[in-house]
Amino acid sequence: MSEPERSEPEVLADRRAKLERLREAGVEPYPHAFAARQDVASVRARHEDIQSGAETEDRVRVAGRLTARRGHGKASFLDLRDGSGQIQIQARLDDLGDRYEGLLGLDIGDIVGVEGVVFASRRGELSVRAESWELLSKSLRPPPEKFHGLEDTETRYRKRELDLIANEETRELFRRRGATIAAVRRWLDDRGFVEVETPVLQPLYGGALARPFTTHHNALDRDLYLRIATELYLKRLVVGGIDRVYELGKDFRNEGISQKHNPEFTMLEWYEAYADYEDTARELEELVSEVARQVLGTTEVERDGRKIDVAPPWRRVTLRDAIMEKSGIDVMEHPTREALAEAMGSEASPEEGWGKLVDGLLSKQVEPDLIEPTFITDYPVELSPFAKRHRTEEGLVERWEAFVGGMEIANSFSELNDPDEQRRRFEQQREEIERGDEEAQPYDESFVEALEHGMPPTGGVGLGIDRLVMVLTGAASLREVVLFPAMRT
Repeated sequence: MSEPERSEPEVLADRRAKLERLREAGVEPYPHAFAARQDVASVRARHEDIQSGAETEDRVRVAGRLTARRGHGKASFLDLRDGSGQIQIQARLDDLGDRYEGLLGLDIGDIVGVEGVVFASRRGELSVRAESWELLSKSLRPPPEKFHGLEDTETRYRKRELDLIANEETRELFRRRGATIAAVRRWLDDRGFVEVETPVLQPLYGGALARPFTTHHNALDRDLYLRIATELYLKRLVVGGIDRVYELGKDFRNEGISQKHNPEFTMLEWYEAYADYEDTARELEELVSEVARQVLGTTEVERDGRKIDVAPPWRRVTLRDAIMEKSGIDVMEHPTREALAEAMGSEASPEEGWGKLVDGLLSKQVEPDLIEPTFITDYPVELSPFAKRHRTEEGLVERWEAFVGGMEIANSFSELNDPDEQRRRFEQQREEIERGDEEAQPYDESFVEALEHGMPPTGGVGLGIDRLVMVLTGAASLREVVLFPAMRT
């Protein structure tokens, strides 16, 4: 049975009229609860070996959204789906009496609770023979399949609830996202890391090269910033004696929207005292491969039809060699912005320093081809104001970025813990701000003062959770793995 083709306003009017008739009949269309409910998955688990036509004495109470209806006369079948799965409901006039027609009169999309006995149909379909039922929520709008509500991809993102109702693939993707975050936390907790929370509203932003969102606190009459990273607060905790610390939460950067960027995103940062960037590289490999095993049951992921194995060891190549391999330019042989721009065959804009040009070469010419898991290592100091100078290579710092599937997923330093050197780095960033670089790091004297108390040698990692989920699910766009992404109006 299905509703005849009518316009959306007609269907909405019909459903609202049903709602009013229910209320006039003394029926509460939005009750408070449905006690002793069992989820569909648990019912299915208990009867996974049931034979076709078998009867049981298992009386259950299940509840969910009506997704389909079949049959007529004295017996009908309805499909009911909750958050764990779907099950067939058999409705018979002999069992329900005068409540039979009321159940059949419900609309697709209504949420209903059913009590009855479990059995298997002659075709082997696990079913519940309804003995009683209760309307739990009257749906006033038709399911999203009606009126082609999900043909436009942007509609799926703007009205994610409809995408979830209509598409099992979407529900599964976000179950995997949840499982990914849980597995990441387990990995860190099992190794003695302490989860903390640091301010989202900050008097001074820092820890990354990005533009912040600015807001105003009325009571304090001062501007505050949504954090762009948690780094500087977490390293102050390492100074305070929390040797292994992490935070998993939201960061905000006032940047463009693309397949790999959303202004609000989920980031994991962890810091480990007495470690360096070699230690964190091994840990990142281990974390990603273990999370893949827990979420997918394998370390192989698929992206754009290509199999990628995230099991260690990952390839390691220096930034200098990676850029030279793709562009033929040895960036260390062109140490000024003018020389590098000339080698690139372009003019540098006034706000682009030498480091920005190097980063542009990496992003445009190298990153898209980094499909297999790869660490790009040993960055110029100009690109890394919080990384410790390389112990053997002049002009470089101990830093890596990790790439999988043509996309950066993580960043790590041997953390700079010399307060005097940190002051010099802040001064260099101040010059970039004066040049017009709105993403440069502002001077943070309170952080330097914290370092003056002494921070042990430390390795730190920033892992993009949204991008990790993209890798594990094969999603082509960040918007697919963020429940409510930012959208252009």
